[in-house]
Amino acid sequence: MNKADIVDVLEDIAVLLELKGENPFKIRAYSTGARVLETMEADLGELIEAGQLSAVRGIGAALVEKIETLHATGQLAYYTELRGSVAPGLIEMLEIPGLGGKKVKQLHDALAVESIDALQGACESGEVAALKGFGKKSAEKILTGIANRAAYAKRHHWWTAREVALPILEGLRAVPQTERAEVAGSLRRLRETVGDLDFIVAAADPQPVMDWFVTQPAVAEVTAHGATKSSVRFEGGLQADLRVVPAEQFAFALHHFTGSKDHNVALRQRALARGYSLSEWGLSPKVDGVVVPPIASEKDLFEFLGLAEIAPELREGLGELDAAAAGKLPTLLTSADIRGVFHNHTTASDGRGTIEEMAAAAEALGWDYLGLADHSKASYQANGLDDARVLRMIERIRAFNESGASAVHVFSGIECDILPDGSLDLEESTLDALDYTVMSVHSSFSQSEEEMTARVIRAIEHPATTMLGHPTGRILLRREPYKIDLQKVIDAAIANRVIIEINANPRRLDMDWRLWRRAAERGLMCSINPDAHSTEGLSYFDAGVNIARKGWLEKEQVLNSRDCAGVLRWFSERK
Repeated sequence: MNKADIVDVLEDIAVLLELKGENPFKIRAYSTGARVLETMEADLGELIEAGQLSAVRGIGAALVEKIETLHATGQLAYYTELRGSVAPGLIEMLEIPGLGGKKVKQLHDALAVESIDALQGACESGEVAALKGFGKKSAEKILTGIANRAAYAKRHHWWTAREVALPILEGLRAVPQTERAEVAGSLRRLRETVGDLDFIVAAADPQPVMDWFVTQPAVAEVTAHGATKSSVRFEGGLQADLRVVPAEQFAFALHHFTGSKDHNVALRQRALARGYSLSEWGLSPKVDGVVVPPIASEKDLFEFLGLAEIAPELREGLGELDAAAAGKLPTLLTSADIRGVFHNHTTASDGRGTIEEMAAAAEALGWDYLGLADHSKASYQANGLDDARVLRMIERIRAFNESGASAVHVFSGIECDILPDGSLDLEESTLDALDYTVMSVHSSFSQSEEEMTARVIRAIEHPATTMLGHPTGRILLRREPYKIDLQKVIDAAIANRVIIEINANPRRLDMDWRLWRRAAERGLMCSINPDAHSTEGLSYFDAGVNIARKGWLEKEQVLNSRDCAGVLRWFSERK
């Protein structure tokens, strides 16, 4: 287990001990140990091998043993037993924003609540509001958190849903009776979150396909098992529907169940205007004797109706039919267009990969360059870098590039906190020494829309600002965006030649795809940034490409479709 994973375990132990009401000194020992380990610049493995971990201030003998065990085996019996000794409902309550271990313990001791349902009842009855340290506003925030959690539970991140869907699709295609099989629905349209999975199969004999579908090992419940349609639910709560149709209906069914509703309505209206009725079963002429040619694919369907083929991700009823009729659909960005990425973290702050490891992973992806942008000092919880550490990081990156150890060029950047008044977290001389900067909000989310908008625009107007990171701060299915006037922010970014990122972390996907088409037409430059905190996280760039495609972006509108020389030119001209 690496250092960052061990830090997570120590932090979790501290919270679990709080829930159990353990000695505050014991709790503090684990919290302190986590902070010391996180901010320690020495290599953990080397310290353990040399027997020097006990010499690190803040890590006592008991922690040394646990850290060494986790590092060697990835397991810790003490942690497993501790987690098992706490009521699962109390652990679930920690998922509600604003509730930490101390508050959950207080609620449990005072009101005997051991589940989210019980907590909701205590809030609604006024019991929580009457508790010392809570009050009416706290109770209202808890109720909002519970409501959001229930709503979010009905949907799943696109990335997670894809991981479930791909093996199913592969399995369906492997059934001998299957002629064609595709995934449909919001997953195929590359929506940020997915309610359920839809599969369309062409087969003359549906029964073997249905039987395979409902007997998959991961199925927790079969909710329907029919002749041409079946539905199942998986352990994670995701539901999947399968429809089997004759081959001649496949293109129509795939188009219909891909959606969206608005797109389908518009296409049906276009068909009606040409004398045809369109449904998931096919095209029917309104005039007797008219013969409809075979429609073997969605491309055939669009062409029959006088349209260029519309990619599934554009089928949102937002003018795509008019663009297809006029021959003005965009040449969408592809994953192959990406030459490198920015806004990534290393072990210098809260990442889990070294410069060398991150560069090696970028090289394995076939990229030309990689930008590293660790946190600045205001993000103390992420071991943010002060000015001196930033300058040392620049030197380490320079030395790495000069060593020739990798074909990937590493750009030195920073994710610099935008402070509550809009000022920046580092000295101007430090920012000027970097290749680029990503400015982000990580605090004071409760500011008014006017305050937050002015705060971000002030940062955008700073000459050192290259990119704006995750501009709304949203965490999909967990945290709503903070209040901000994004149109004013976009105006400021265009005026100051500042990039706005698509934060490609599947839990962010921020800035939202709905804003990109018009913004890019007005000259806003995009950068797709995975916000990777590990080598594996670099692969998130694919989710960012999805959002770019949904936003109608072409490669010329995305900085990291340029080669290394092109990026260097852009940075130089920007300064």
